[in-house]
Amino acid sequence: MNNPTRVAIITGASQGIGAALVAGYRKADYAVVANSRSIGASDDPMVLTVAGDIGEPGVGRSIVEAALERFGRVDTVVNNAGIFIAKPFTEYTDADYDAITGVNLRGFFEVSRAAVAAMPQGGHLVNISTSLVDQANSAAPSVLASLTKGGLNAATRSLAVEYATRGIRVNAVALGIIRTPMHGDHEYDSLAQLNPQKRIGELDDVVDAVLYLENAGFVTGEILHVDGGQSAGH
Repeated sequence: MNNPTRVAIITGASQGIGAALVAGYRKADYAVVANSRSIGASDDPMVLTVAGDIGEPGVGRSIVEAALERFGRVDTVVNNAGIFIAKPFTEYTDADYDAITGVNLRGFFEVSRAAVAAMPQGGHLVNISTSLVDQANSAAPSVLASLTKGGLNAATRSLAVEYATRGIRVNAVALGIIRTPMHGDHEYDSLAQLNPQKRIGELDDVVDAVLYLENAGFVTGEILHVDGGQSAGH
């Protein structure tokens, strides 16, 4: 299928940041393949929804195969799906470990591996990370987030170097506190104090950052912090 329309795969796409990214990429005239565990069908013929848990073996590959079958190409993958559980280290369970590493690492690995193999024309990977990797906070103990998202930051740089001459760019967006269904409204006043700007990030802040990277052809291997200065210090 010879399709000139660029195609983006977005994981964790049913709500919050993922849903905003779907809208942002559609506004940029991309076809979108949207994945989450229980995502419903879309009325937009240029949005293909693929339900499935990317923490499960084989699901990542099936998402890429669905994109190729419907649209004939893959240009971008935004690895947005993630699990965040804040607990003291010794309170994490084996089930927590399996769930977090499954989505945050296996999900990234399987989707990205299959997508890169389908990008002979070049392409772009964007990994959604967290500023807690760089600026740990005792008020939010989250070693499994740092373990997995820190790994994604390292993989971002490694893949950027490995695939630079093939025209595939790889970047990450490290987020601070963003207004999403993950947090209750009563939490935002205190959460805003975690960054120098003293405000909560909005969904548009994330979409703007990802689309900046999408259009920044000379930027690769970058960990772009979208956190109100949280990673810079206090």
